[in-house]
Amino acid sequence: MATFFSDLVQFQGLFQMIFVLGIGGSFPYGFHISVINYPSVHIRKFINETWIERHGFPLHPETVMLLWSFIVSVYGIGGLLGSLCCGYLTTKYRKKKCQMCTNLIMLVAALFMAFSKTAKSFEMILFGRFLYGIGTGFSLNIHPQYVGEISPKKLRGFTNSTVAVFLTLGKLTGQVIGLREILGSEALWPWLLASSGLSALVQLVALPFFPDSPSYLLIQKGNEEACRKAIRKLWGEGDHQAEIDDIMKEKAAMTSTKTLRVLEVIKARSLRWQLYILVTVMTTLQLCGINASTLIERFGRKVLLWGGYMLMCSVLALLTMTLSLQHQFFWMNYFSVILIFLFVIFYGIGPSGATISIMVEIFSQSFRPSAFLIVGCINWMGLFVLGMIFPLIVDNLGPFCFLIFLGILALSAIFIYLYLPETKGKSIMEIKAEFNKLNFGKKETSVTENNFPKEQLFCTRL
Repeated sequence: MATFFSDLVQFQGLFQMIFVLGIGGSFPYGFHISVINYPSVHIRKFINETWIERHGFPLHPETVMLLWSFIVSVYGIGGLLGSLCCGYLTTKYRKKKCQMCTNLIMLVAALFMAFSKTAKSFEMILFGRFLYGIGTGFSLNIHPQYVGEISPKKLRGFTNSTVAVFLTLGKLTGQVIGLREILGSEALWPWLLASSGLSALVQLVALPFFPDSPSYLLIQKGNEEACRKAIRKLWGEGDHQAEIDDIMKEKAAMTSTKTLRVLEVIKARSLRWQLYILVTVMTTLQLCGINASTLIERFGRKVLLWGGYMLMCSVLALLTMTLSLQHQFFWMNYFSVILIFLFVIFYGIGPSGATISIMVEIFSQSFRPSAFLIVGCINWMGLFVLGMIFPLIVDNLGPFCFLIFLGILALSAIFIYLYLPETKGKSIMEIKAEFNKLNFGKKETSVTENNFPKEQLFCTRL
C-alpha cells in the first residue's frame, strides 16, 4: 500500500495525462456505442415528421427503419475511414497534434447533433454521426499508442489497461445519461447526442499542457533534452536512465530500419508472428461473444489472455446447456443470468486489458502506426460483420450459437499459450528478440528486422 501511494505521488503527471488521454480517447467510442440506442424512437419519429413537413406525406415504416439503420451504421464507416488515415497522419504530424485535431472534428459533430432538431434536418444527424465515427477512428488508434509510450516499464501494463477502463466508462456514461429522466427524453435527445462534445472539449483544452511521448521526442525528433524533460514531468524526479537507455537501444535499432507501410508490415518476415498474435487477439476480442488493471502486472499478459479465454470457454459451455434446458427447468434461467455475469467478469479481469497491452508492446515505434491501422480495420469491420450476421446465427442455431464462440476462444487460448512470449517487465528490444526466435527459427536472434537501407521513410499509406 505504501508503494502504491508513493507511486501515486511520484507519477502524478503520468496519471493526469492518462485521464486526459482517456477522456478524449477510448471514452467516446464506448459512449457512442451505447448512447445511440436510447433516442431511437424519437429520431425515427423526427425523420418521419421532417419528411411530412417537406413533402406533405409520411415515409413508409420500412424506409424510416432503413434511414435509422444507416444513421447507426454510418458510424462504422466513419470509424474505418478514420483508422485508415490515422497511421499516415500521426507519423507525419505526431500523435498529440492529430488528437487535438480529432477533438475539433468531434466538436463539429456535436454541433450538428445539437442543432439538428432546430434546423429540422435528419441529414445533420447522419453527418454528425459520420464525423463522430471519423473522430473515434482516430482517437481509438492514437490513445493506446500514446498511453503506452508515456509509461515506464513497470507501469506499462496498468497504463495500457486504462484504455479498456475508459471504454467501459464511456459505455456506462452513455447508459446513464441516456435515461429518459436525464437526456433521453423527446425534448432533450439532440443534447444527448451532442453531449460527448464535452469530453472532446476537456481534452482539447488540457492536452497542450502535456508533453509528447518521450520515445517520440528521442527517436523521431532526436531531442534528448526534451525527452528527459518530458520524463521528469510525467514520472517525477528520479533515476530514469535505464528507461532512456532502452529508448536509445530502440533508436539505434531503427537506424537501419524504415517505417513500413501496411503492406510491407504484412510481408515482413520479422513481423510475421507479431501479426499472427495481433490478428488472433483482435479477432477473439470481436468474436468472443461479448460486445482490474493491477492483475496485468501481477500475472502477466500471456496468462491473463489464455487463462481468461479458457474460463470464458467454460462459461459458454455451461451457458449453452442452461439455455437449452431452460424450458424444462424454470430455475435454469437464474443460472443463465449468473453465467452471463461470470462471462463478463472473466472478460474484464483477463483479455480486456491484456489485449491492449499486447498490441502496444509487441511492435516497436517504427511499426506501431501501421500495426494499429490493421487493428482499426479488424475492429470496425468486426463490429459491422458481427452486427449483420449474429441475428441470423441466433435464428438458426438458438442457444447453440455460443458453441461457435466457444470454439474460437478455445483455439485462441491454445494459440496464445503456445506462441505468445510473456512481455511483462520487458523492454521493446527484449520482446523483439523473443519474436525473432519465432520469425527466424534457430537463426541468430540479432537478425535485423529487414534489409532496407538506412534512410527512414515515415509513411503508412497502403
